Amino acid sequence: MPRHVEFEQTGGPEVLRFVEAEVPEPAAGEVRIAVKAIGLNRAESLYRSGTYIIDPVFPARLGSEAAGVIDAVGPGVEGLAPGDRVAVVPAFSYHDYGMYGDLVLAPARAVAKLPDTLGWVDAAAVWMAYVTAWGALIDTAGLRAGETVLIPAASSSVGLAAIQVANRIGAVPVALTRTSAKAAALREQGAAHVIATDEADLVAEVERITGGAGARVVFDPVGGPGFARLTAVTATRGTIIVYGALDPRETPLPVGQVLGRSLTVRGYLIYEATQDDAKLAAAKAFVLDGLVSGDLHPRIDRTFPFDAIADAHRYLEGNGQIGKIVVTM
Repeated sequence: MPRHVEFEQTGGPEVLRFVEAEVPEPAAGEVRIAVKAIGLNRAESLYRSGTYIIDPVFPARLGSEAAGVIDAVGPGVEGLAPGDRVAVVPAFSYHDYGMYGDLVLAPARAVAKLPDTLGWVDAAAVWMAYVTAWGALIDTAGLRAGETVLIPAASSSVGLAAIQVANRIGAVPVALTRTSAKAAALREQGAAHVIATDEADLVAEVERITGGAGARVVFDPVGGPGFARLTAVTATRGTIIVYGALDPRETPLPVGQVLGRSLTVRGYLIYEATQDDAKLAAAKAFVLDGLVSGDLHPRIDRTFPFDAIADAHRYLEGNGQIGKIVVTM
């Protein structure tokens, strides 16, 4: 009997439970996938704990990113067939689909065929990170060759993807991390510069790197009181993309900095790209081309077996990882 993970109340990883249930035939526009690997994302921890931007509807499913083999296709699905190796792109609500299962349904438009060279673990680690980075940096902020982008929380899977996306177009990625413990790994992943914000003067370092101009783009998943320092190092008419709130404290908006340098501060979620057919197609093309060329290559921090999904969530919340956490079947 197929198994999936759900939860009946918000809380810590201990609320996750396995349920055995038949998975129906795919409806029109859907495919059914025999899952080989699942990519974990911070939003899933927030959703499970009741602190995400939408509240769970119980019993609640989890997961927006998986890789596997198509088992069946629904009416009207074109270009996909049983036996295809695919990955699921986060392009739907947790209320509608969940990828934490060994046999799952997914909307066909959210599925991408995989290059033959991409293994299951890497395939499950691609789409949330790279589409978020592409959508925010390229599609929204218009980052260009030669421009500097600051990347707080750079050791996350999205942070590492942003470094690679910036390098792919010839921009200058500057990784921000709290201490120097992860600095060498970030340089190995392609960061042109690394700033340990608890050990160095952020403003002075960015001025040195940019010749006093500041960063044209800032890509921030943290928020909180430290946000004020980011506005101080953003270039005139620069853009700050906020795509998360890892720091639960209030985020100040230094109005003087924003007005004085004509800054744009903008929220971003991956669904801006994945719920628009044209943008989704462009994102898939950019990412797949980058995977084939080798410019984009996910870093896997650690894998867990499906039976240890709660332990994988605990590890995710420990914030010690550099790259993606993947659960294997």
